[in-house]
Amino acid sequence: MKFNTQDIKGILIVSAFPKILDASNAMEFKTDLAKLLENRQQVVFDMSAVSFIDSAGCGALIATLRMLKNSGGVLKIFAVQKQVRSVFELVRMHKILDILNTLEEAIDSF
Repeated sequence: MKFNTQDIKGILIVSAFPKILDASNAMEFKTDLAKLLENRQQVVFDMSAVSFIDSAGCGALIATLRMLKNSGGVLKIFAVQKQVRSVFELVRMHKILDILNTLEEAIDSF
């Protein structure tokens, strides 16, 4: 899976997520992100492209969050579409993920 990345003030911004994050691509998503996030402490995901997520996609995000936390890192996400936000709230992921509205808010929250 191909992601776009940029570094702003030492914070890795990751974008170009798939439109659909579900059981069909969650394992690839998680594996490819793990390689990309090695040795990173501050990470922000731009979720604006994701219009659908299922439990496997949520699991991949949680696994990524856990991997970062275990190495002392922090994950923040922003630009979550309404339908995806509803899923996060339904499964209480908004309680464990730091969800912000804009990139600027995400960067400033570190």
